[in-house]
Amino acid sequence: MAKKGNNAHVLIIRLSAMGDVAMLAPVVLALTKTYPDLKLTLLTRARFAPIFKDISNLTVLEADVKGAHKGVFGLYRLYCILRQQQLTAIADVHHVLRSTILKLFFTFSKIPFVQIDKGRKEKRRLIRPKNKCFKALKSTHQRYADVFGKLGYPIKINDNHRLQKAPVKLKKIVLPSNKILIGIAPYAAYTSKTYPLELMRQVMSMLVAWEQVHLVLFGGGEKEVGQLNELAQDVGSSVTNVAGKLSFLEELQIISNLKVMLAMDSGNGHLAANYGVPVVTLWGVTHPFAGFAPFGQPKENSLCADRDQFPQLPTSIYGNSYPEGYETAIASIHPNTIVQRIKRILQLDVP
Repeated sequence: MAKKGNNAHVLIIRLSAMGDVAMLAPVVLALTKTYPDLKLTLLTRARFAPIFKDISNLTVLEADVKGAHKGVFGLYRLYCILRQQQLTAIADVHHVLRSTILKLFFTFSKIPFVQIDKGRKEKRRLIRPKNKCFKALKSTHQRYADVFGKLGYPIKINDNHRLQKAPVKLKKIVLPSNKILIGIAPYAAYTSKTYPLELMRQVMSMLVAWEQVHLVLFGGGEKEVGQLNELAQDVGSSVTNVAGKLSFLEELQIISNLKVMLAMDSGNGHLAANYGVPVVTLWGVTHPFAGFAPFGQPKENSLCADRDQFPQLPTSIYGNSYPEGYETAIASIHPNTIVQRIKRILQLDVP
């Protein structure tokens, strides 16, 4: 149990990936609202800092795991920095080798150090091909919250724990102010989680047929940027590709002002959900039952591959494993199904 009082200082460890780090936002907001005097430091990668910039009592400390803090000796240097922070508790919501090594360094410090229960056994039962236990597991948001509960800071997360939308201040991009902005993030870490671009082109063409709509494309990486540029040109003037043109902070400004985000099982969906933006997610070999659905979204917003055609779904927690032929499972989600879901969310009277 962690020490309480005005000097309480909790270190939160979550080094990657972007979506998992983004899922911390509503949990941290619940923590700061429940314990307004609690000082928080988040150990993560510097590039994720803009997600948390408006959360009071929270400081982001960079973990340079590819540079100064690489390897055991680098982690010891990081430990020496952390030791000077006057910590009273440590919440490891990552629980990987790096954070476990840090835990070993803290062994004799008498600082409470709690690691997340990832539910690995339940997840294995969910994705195994035979005798599958197909049921919804605890959400990652709740697993994060459980760590703080074990430290003596119980919290309840609800729809009030949202980031505030930000004013859009862009120099390189001009977006129409009189249109409904729909974000589309068509990429994910694995092909098995990525909706085919040809089908996405059909979705986009149907959406821009609604004259009041303007599409904003998000992505990263040189190859993706080029593909998104081609996609935007093919569909027409009602599409703006911001990939590779803006800072992460500027992208967050746009995301916070969207009316809908269409995303894969990936980070952009979590970023949008943090601002209360309705998020439609597409699921291939992964499934929202594993606990990674965006925060506060109704189950109807999670569109999943057809389990009648692909009965072993889900086959993976992260999208990196699947039987032969299952890599195309996500294509079983019909473009019209996606468009109709967005139409219902926007309550548009369009054909």
